Amino acid sequence: MKDALFRYATPAMTSLFVISLISGVIIFFHIGPNWLHGVHEWLSLLLIVPFALHMWRNWRPFVNYFKRAAMPISLAVGVAAVAAFGIVPAGAEGERSGPPQFALAATMVASTPAAVAPVLGVSPDVLVEKLKAAGFTNADAASPMKTMAEAAGKKPADVYQVLNSIGK
Repeated sequence: MKDALFRYATPAMTSLFVISLISGVIIFFHIGPNWLHGVHEWLSLLLIVPFALHMWRNWRPFVNYFKRAAMPISLAVGVAAVAAFGIVPAGAEGERSGPPQFALAATMVASTPAAVAPVLGVSPDVLVEKLKAAGFTNADAASPMKTMAEAAGKKPADVYQVLNSIGK
């Protein structure tokens, strides 16, 4: 059994890495179907198993990399890249960037019911009533929905649920 695991560790790691690489590039450029995000995330998590087996199998050669400058330099560059991407905001005003539909959703939640209601084909009063029924007790037509959510102890996702329920 152990030999079979070791025999397939590197090929499995390679195939999952290639899938993760290709799906990551497709996601980065916002092309391809929505279900690809799930494929990318789950198969990237699954990649941990063959990676661990590969490391177990190749532990001595791996440790030898630390005897040369290449491994510490590579690790330092990787940590610096994580720090740079973690410190520098990815989008406008420090917001996370991403697919355009996420930016649109964030813009809608940052807007008032009076501004969003016509887009949904309802009056501001109807949207305010829906928000109140969902627990946004402080809802009014002139306040940003993000502010209402924060005051009610809710998340933007709760606002999205109300907006999605309009017209259903």
